[in-house]
Amino acid sequence: MRKAFADAVMMAGADASCFFLTGDLGFMALEGVREVMGSRFVNCGVAEQNMIGVAAGLAREGMRVFVYSIAPFCYARPFEQIRNDIALTRLPVCLVGNGGGYAYGHMGPTHHALEDCAVMTSLGLRILAPAFDEDLAAFFREPFTEPSYLRLGYDARPQGTSTPGYAPWRCVLSGKKGVVATLGPLAGLAWAALLEIGESDRPAVWAVTELPLASIPEDVQDSLKQKQPLYILEEQSKQGGLGMQLLYELGIKNITPARVIHRYALGYPSGLYGSQAYHRKECGLDPESIRATVLA
Repeated sequence: MRKAFADAVMMAGADASCFFLTGDLGFMALEGVREVMGSRFVNCGVAEQNMIGVAAGLAREGMRVFVYSIAPFCYARPFEQIRNDIALTRLPVCLVGNGGGYAYGHMGPTHHALEDCAVMTSLGLRILAPAFDEDLAAFFREPFTEPSYLRLGYDARPQGTSTPGYAPWRCVLSGKKGVVATLGPLAGLAWAALLEIGESDRPAVWAVTELPLASIPEDVQDSLKQKQPLYILEEQSKQGGLGMQLLYELGIKNITPARVIHRYALGYPSGLYGSQAYHRKECGLDPESIRATVLA
């Protein structure tokens, strides 16, 4: 998604009020952004806490600011500055974390972002978790008016398919046997995993790309009211992510699915580190596990 992100930022960067800050990252990906933005592209170095303070200062002067780094360096290292300088003052800064979940695989837990959505939601930030490359352009159609966290991953949709127009909830694969609610790029993974199962034997796959949840589509509610199963997939810790937020909203509405199967980031069950695919498999978030869970 980095290329789609860069393309979207270059469009936004034509506005003279737009600034882009990077924590010494983005090589071989953001050179086009630097060329378009010139002096408004600032490499702040490996100094993430200071970078957040700079972003807050620019935003106070009316600038539109993007802050880019590897996901854990974007939200975890400068947590206090995000809380005090951006969240409490509600400044419209967009924090961009590349590689949500286990994306940086072999680099281990210091480079994984397993609780980022929960942490940023707790501070009142709007979470944007694009499922597909096209989502980036949709996010940037209007200037951000509130503090936001953009979680970049990998577009995993089946080859040769097209996505429906953007919405925070989108049905990307129809089905009659319940609902699969997926956070961000796992929508494409679930879509590919269930595509060959007949529509009458599979659940509908929904891509959820924004937190906190503003609403739940009527189609989803109606399916679950009919005592159909609910599957929740997210490369994020159990606490504070899509699963807890969705189940809370359903509870408020007194909607009880036939059963709930929640697959989330388990951490490191084996005590080993590997590729993103390896960790997803350990957590039951790989295509084979998703398919087996639904068929069971």
